[in-house]
Amino acid sequence: MLNKRNRKIAQVVTYVLLVVFSVYCIFPFVWMVISALKPKTEIRTATPSFAIIEPTLENFKRVLFDVGFLNYIKNSLLVSVVACVLSMIVAILAGYALSRYFKLKLVKASNLAMMLSQMIPGVLLLVPLYLIMQRLHVLESYLSLILAYTTFVIPLCTFMMSSFFDTVPLALEEAAEIDGCSKAQTILRIILPLSIPSLVSTGLYAFINAWNEFMFGYIFISTDQYRTLTPAIMLFKGANTIDWGGLMAGSVIAVIPVTLIFLFLQRYFLAGLMSGSVKG
Repeated sequence: MLNKRNRKIAQVVTYVLLVVFSVYCIFPFVWMVISALKPKTEIRTATPSFAIIEPTLENFKRVLFDVGFLNYIKNSLLVSVVACVLSMIVAILAGYALSRYFKLKLVKASNLAMMLSQMIPGVLLLVPLYLIMQRLHVLESYLSLILAYTTFVIPLCTFMMSSFFDTVPLALEEAAEIDGCSKAQTILRIILPLSIPSLVSTGLYAFINAWNEFMFGYIFISTDQYRTLTPAIMLFKGANTIDWGGLMAGSVIAVIPVTLIFLFLQRYFLAGLMSGSVKG
């Protein structure tokens, strides 16, 4: 009876802590939505409140159509998808090499170089990357962002794919080779179909990283034609005033696509994260 009572108490405490933590995590997004639905007079009140006396969609209309956020969304989507695809192609090939040829000195050196690259903060590389992009004449273009985002996500994507490839038995590849498959055919027909959960989780990481990135998008792009969504939110912050309604509406719009993608693919995402955690 005592053990049963202790388990009951532990279960109640666990659920209470989970609820408190969930409220803590969800609160910023809820406050953004509430503020985005408020008119300017209610946002600027001296006493903040959760109540919306006169809800309005004016902030969302202004952000989407007057400010031109639809173009920024298109730019972010284009850059994120291309960076995701390029990083996945490199990560699959490099991850396979790290997994199957880890004894080679060149592979060991590449592995060490990628690990060291993860220890360098991106802000330290901002000026060198800006000068490189300037020399290549790709500033104020999608290419500058795609190159920067792809470069920074490839190491971790490679490690994620490599950890999954370690769990794939070599016997499958040997059987495919006996049947006449080349190395490329083995990867495409045998390895990748088994890697769908890991591919989804790795691709999600690359896409979300590119979608949410602010620093390079803010520095490399200064024209509306190529500006992405996250730096565009700064347009609502002026030197002396801040358009809180537009700022909150833009933030909600920026969060919604990633949230929907994660909700639809979360089971693959979790399976991919767990697939490389246990070998055998």
